[in-house]
Amino acid sequence: MQPEHSEEPDRRVGDVDLTTWRTRAGRAGAEQWARAGHRWGALPLLVVTLLIGIGVAATATWVASEVYDAVRESDDVAALDRPVLTWMLTLRSPTLDTVVTWWTDIAGTIGMPIVALGFLVGFTIQRRAWTPLVLLVSASAGSLLMTVAGKDLIGRARPPLSDAVPPYEHSPSFPSGHTLNATVIVGTIVYLLILRQSRTATRVWTITVGTLFVLSVGASRVFLGHHWLTDVLAAWALGLAWLALVITAHRLYLTALRRGARPVRSSR
Repeated sequence: MQPEHSEEPDRRVGDVDLTTWRTRAGRAGAEQWARAGHRWGALPLLVVTLLIGIGVAATATWVASEVYDAVRESDDVAALDRPVLTWMLTLRSPTLDTVVTWWTDIAGTIGMPIVALGFLVGFTIQRRAWTPLVLLVSASAGSLLMTVAGKDLIGRARPPLSDAVPPYEHSPSFPSGHTLNATVIVGTIVYLLILRQSRTATRVWTITVGTLFVLSVGASRVFLGHHWLTDVLAAWALGLAWLALVITAHRLYLTALRRGARPVRSSR
């Protein structure tokens, strides 16, 4: 590994410098992070920041569960659940059911780790840095924690098995784990990819493909009758919020490096 200079190309997305903070609060926070990076090393600080972020994500999941309870009691957004599922039932056919089941399995407990591991190996070899490993592992851990916490806090029942396509799932329904994990993991992969893409068209295609994948996974969960619409909407919202925290932590790390912090604490 060569951690000192391999991070330099990751500072920009096109013409946007990720180490430039436009708000006064952002600049003040970045300055404090840079000072801490000089003292403790930028990479350890990134790990600590992400661990704090996981705690924030867990708290956000609790807040989301409270909001969901209020929505469910007032029958607002949740009123769409049954009509949307009923409409999805009219679209089914044996062939389409098989194809959608195969597609949604890519974002499952076996498919998504394989996808993440493949990109992780590629990123680590290409960039010769630990940052992709830290970001992807932390993003995945936070996503998993949010999924488990949400299911335990709400304990919502899935749609009736009579409306679902086998193989059936029996864990709590809120939030959609497939959707949440796809949003976070694929979002992190897309972010890491566009950091090294120089052409605008390539970045647009990367973001478009990643977005379509995440949207299609969420739609597949409702189509198969494995989740209600609100489970998927909450998973998208939680996933994007956690992804934003991961990217912010990385920007702080890059800022510390730009201002002279070493990736790890100097022994001197």
